[in-house]
Order: sequence, then C-alpha cells, then structure tokens
Amino acid sequence: MRTGNFTTPRSASRSPRPEGTSGEPSCGDSWLSSPCSWIDIICLNERRVSRASSTVLPMTAVVIIEADDWLIDHEPPYTYETELNQNGIHIEKGETVSIVNADTGEVEQADMEDELDFEVEAFNRQVITPGFNKVIAESFAKEFDPTGDEKAMVFCVKQAHAELFKTALETAFKELYGDDYNQEAVQIITGQTDQVAKAISRYKNERYPSVAITVDLLTTGIDVPKISHLLFVRRVKSRILYEQMIGRATRRCDEIGKTEFYIHDAVGIYESLEEVTTMKPLVKDPNITIEQLIEELHDPASLDAPGTARAGDSELGEGSESEASQELANSSLASDTGHTIPENGSHAHDVLDQLSQKVMRVLRKATNKAEDKPALKTKLDELEQVWGVEPAQLHKHLHAIGPQQAKQFLIEHHNLVQQLQDVKAMVGTDNHPIIFDGEDSLIEVKQGYGVAEKPADYLDSFSVFVKHQLNEHAAIKVVCTRPKDLTREQLKEIRLLLDANGFTVAKLKAAWRSETNQDIAASIIGHIRRAALGTALIPFERRVDQAMDKIYSLHSWSKVQRNWLGRLAKQLNHEVVMDQDFVNHAFASHGGASTLNKHLGGELDQVMGTLKEALWAS
Repeated sequence: MRTGNFTTPRSASRSPRPEGTSGEPSCGDSWLSSPCSWIDIICLNERRVSRASSTVLPMTAVVIIEADDWLIDHEPPYTYETELNQNGIHIEKGETVSIVNADTGEVEQADMEDELDFEVEAFNRQVITPGFNKVIAESFAKEFDPTGDEKAMVFCVKQAHAELFKTALETAFKELYGDDYNQEAVQIITGQTDQVAKAISRYKNERYPSVAITVDLLTTGIDVPKISHLLFVRRVKSRILYEQMIGRATRRCDEIGKTEFYIHDAVGIYESLEEVTTMKPLVKDPNITIEQLIEELHDPASLDAPGTARAGDSELGEGSESEASQELANSSLASDTGHTIPENGSHAHDVLDQLSQKVMRVLRKATNKAEDKPALKTKLDELEQVWGVEPAQLHKHLHAIGPQQAKQFLIEHHNLVQQLQDVKAMVGTDNHPIIFDGEDSLIEVKQGYGVAEKPADYLDSFSVFVKHQLNEHAAIKVVCTRPKDLTREQLKEIRLLLDANGFTVAKLKAAWRSETNQDIAASIIGHIRRAALGTALIPFERRVDQAMDKIYSLHSWSKVQRNWLGRLAKQLNHEVVMDQDFVNHAFASHGGASTLNKHLGGELDQVMGTLKEALWAS
C-alpha cells in the first residue's frame, strides 16, 4: 500500500499463480483469476481491498490481479512549468478580445467590461489557450516517441480542447519526425468518437494509434498494458478520479520492457488534489460536478457514513418517495449489501440528492428548449430509449430507486456524464469562452520528489532513513546482513514501511539516474544495501546473470537442462525472494518444483542454495 507523497497505492504481497497457468505471460495475457485463498488483493466494484490492512483504497479495474508481479509504480511526475501556467492570464478592462459564441461556434469580438484573471484550472474551460497548448505539445513530443512500442494517453478538458490539442501535438510530432510520423499515431477517443469500441480495440491491439486523447471515456474500464505515459492538460480535484486515471498505466508489460510509467503534469495537478475522502457530511456545493458526485456514490463507505437528513428527504419536491418505499429500499439495501443505513440516512443518500438535482437542472432545461430545437428533441428521444426512462423524469427515477440501485444504473450507463454534456452543448449556454492569443513559453520540465526537491536530497534522505531503521526493523537488518535468508513476508513488511515513508523503487531509480546519469534497474534490496553498506548498485538482471554463471559451472548440464535453467533465470528477473513457493508458482503449468527437480537430475535444492548465495555476493 503506497501512502508516500505523490505515490499511488500499487503494492501488496505476491500471490501464487493459478495452477495450470504459464509463469511467463505477455502483457496481453489475462490469467488474472484464481481461488480466493490465493489472492492478496481483490478488486471489487472499482475498489481495492488489501489483505495487508483493513484500508479500502481506490481501484481502477474490476479484475483480480497479482499486484507485485503485474502492477507497477510511476517515476516522480514530470512537471511542465510555463509562463502562463505559473503566472496566469490577465485581461484588462476595455481590452478587445475574441470570444466563442457557444451556440453558433463562431468567433466574435467583444470589449471587456471588467478586468479578468484566469489561473491554470480555467485554461481551455473559460479561456482557450492555443499558446499554452502549443508549448505543452512541443515539450511532450520531446519526451514521447510516437513511432515506438509504448502508448500514451492525454487527458483534456472537453471535446473541443481535445481537438485543439490533437492539432498542436500532431504539428509538434511532424516537426520532430518528419516523414517517419504516421498520420494515425494520434487519435481522439471520447464519447463522441464514431464506433468507440472499435477505436479502443485498435488503440489496445494495433501499432497505431500510439497516443489516445480523451476527456472522460478512458479514465476507467480499459486495460492497455502498453500505456507508459500519461499527460494531464486538465485539472482533477478528486483524488479518487485521479487514481482511476493513473490506473490506466499500472500494468507491467514485459513485451516492451515496461517496469514503471511516467506522469506528465502540465496543470499543477497535485496542487489541486483533495485529500482522500473521510466521508464527512456533504455540504451543498454548487461547484461540485456530476462526475465527482458519481465517484462518491460509487464509494462503498458512503453507504455506512451518516448523512445530513433522513433518507428519503430531498429538495426535489414532487416525486419524492414515500416513507414506506424508503423503508423497503433501506431493508433491501441492508440485506443485499450488508450495510446498516444510519438513522438519518447515509452519505450516499445526500450524494444521490445532489446528483438528482443536477441531472434535473440539465434535462429540465433541455426538455423546455426541445420544441424549438429538433436535433435536441431527437437526442432526448434517443436517450429515453437508452435509459428506459423519460429524460425529464430521470432525476426522480434515480432518487426513487435509492443509492445502491442508482449506482448500478450508473455502471450500466457509464457514458451518462458524456451524454449530459452532449445535451448541454445542444441546449447552448450563455457562457462565451475567451480566446487568449498571447504566446506562452516553457520555463522548465522537472521531476518532483515529494519533500525532497532534488534527487540528491531524496537519495540522502533514503540513506538516513535506512540507517536509522537498520537496528529498529528486523527485516531491513536481514537485507543488510543475510539477504539470502530474506522471506517473502519480510519483503512485504519492507515495502510497506518504505512506501509509507515515500520511498519506491521507481523514485529511487529516477533519482539515481538524475544524479549519476546511470539508468540502473536495481531491486529494492540493492538500493537498501547501497544506502546502508555502500555496496555497488548493480542491475538486478546482471546479478541474476552472474549467479547463473555459477550455476552453469556446477555441472555439465545437458541442453534440455540448460533450457530449464534459462527459464528459471527469466522468472528470477522479476523475483527478489527465491523459495519453494516461487518455483512452484513459476512452473505451475509444468508440474511445479517436483518436475523441475526431475529435469535437473535432483539438483534443484543445490541450484536454489547457490543462487541465493551468489545473488548478493560482493
């Protein structure tokens, strides 16, 4: 469980692989289910339940995953600082500006009646910023190769912003790659994309597109292991949504050698992130979005947390459910979910009230204007067929069925947010975004290390921490004195301890690279021994190769035996602790340790003992 600064919860102890499955999956394989007794992390309803603690953490995919093996962490985020996102935009009173008529889409001229100031969170919302988009696109193009095997995902504010950024990014790539740039490399995939399922499939399974630009469609529910870069050009306040968004990149992918991923932050996303919710009573907030309310409704803890009014009370007026129907809903909810509804209603009821009201405002306005807008009327008729509810009555329907069934409705209609946005766009708005024609320029791109601003400081703080823990923590003492005796449970304890204090392999690797210009994929054990003992930091694969050289020298192995040893070495590159369980799980589809022992002429114990000694030899 990762709880350090800017670090996602992504780790738990390694679980055995299901019997009969290969120990060498590619990044497209999905043997991700097994009996519950073998699982350390179960992902259910987009939440993660860790056996290591009682904490319920945000999760990003409804699958069962072996976390240590196939979920990876990110390097310290790359922060893009520009003149505009650092200083904001100021427009003087009386200044003539270009504005977008949201109803017609035409650009018009207007004189400002008051002076205006825009911070980065307003970029491409209230103020369109071509200069900012251009600088970020050009900077990102230098960090990501669209012709390579990796994939990237870009999160934009809305459809119009996605289209503007696509143009800027394509221009930047063309300037860098010339004729080598493929026109299919960058694609927009949102709720407005034609044949969206096909577009997602192409992104996942084909070489191009290598960059997907999205708004909210791809924040959850897709699994593309090759995604290695996430670029944020929209602000996100909800930490739960942010965790879901970066969850798109947490799958390891051996096919392309992906062992960590990269976050590119162009909007100061960490400055705006809320703390993890503690389910305090909901305060009516006109600025809270439908998207945020849906996230809160999906949180299982919201059903247990107390609300601010009796369940069933609402500001919806006519159409609220009766006490009898609410009692029935509460009874059903308690029996179906195991939740006890608080006397004054749950936090989930408060959330549903607000959500219903926001849905009501959007669809009531649309219904009133539909008679004069044939296209809008057609859209509402289509949505009635999709939802099975008249749009003007959707708010009453959601409120009447209660939080649990409303949550299920939203899962089934996961495009609801985009559909409501489409309706709002067709209704029109009195808001007219300003086009800021001023130029922007890049100040710097830097990596952040939490409390430690510089990589050297981060490495120093890690060394101090490890040395302090050397006589306090038994498992760290074993790493430094008898690494061959380290158990899997001790390794788990170490990871939890380091994660809780902001230290991860991905951050240590990035800091070491920045400080020494050496890109070394060392294990966490290697980093601890360097910090505590001053031993050389050696890539773990090289340690495995050196250890295997000793194994090969033990006997005159046959060709078949050397092949089996090669398979063992390949598995060991992803494993820090080697024990009987590891061998059984790695070779489960081939009969486990007993079969491997037969192939090696009964020498498996000697091989494992030699490997343990040789891996951490000076």
